[in-house]
Amino acid sequence: VEMDADGSHQPEQLPLLLDALRDADLVLGSRWVEGGGTVNWPKSRQFLSQGGSLYTRVLLGIPLRDVTGGYRAFRAQTLRQLDLHEVASQGYCFQVDLAWRAAQRNLRVVEVPITFVERTAGASKMSQKIVVEALWRVTVWGFDDRVTRLRRKAQKRRAAEKSRNT
Repeated sequence: VEMDADGSHQPEQLPLLLDALRDADLVLGSRWVEGGGTVNWPKSRQFLSQGGSLYTRVLLGIPLRDVTGGYRAFRAQTLRQLDLHEVASQGYCFQVDLAWRAAQRNLRVVEVPITFVERTAGASKMSQKIVVEALWRVTVWGFDDRVTRLRRKAQKRRAAEKSRNT
């Protein structure tokens, strides 16, 4: 289980994630699915989170509404399948990285609604550097994925043409 320890993720919502884990490999607590939401969170952070998730959905093709959230439950075998030693993200982008790796391996990723409550003490670690890293990495992953798919398609086409010509 992964969750913020500053009170933003409500422990009483944990059973929802664990129940969903019975039929999934990775469960994301989602602020952006029906029934989810935020309390006392600045509009700028909501925009950044929803925009980041939309950008990720479009570029990576993963149908997740809240890929940047940090309230998650993993099966142990899922973590073993994700090649964690290859995760190079320095900031919150590791959230996207893990979901992306799970999607690439056709693991079952589901979202359950949660309510995220803005912390009452302390300060967020979010920074411009973290946002830029996430945008950069998602862009590179999306580009690499598209190039790989196009190459495979071209190889299949060449193989089909070759078999027709023989």
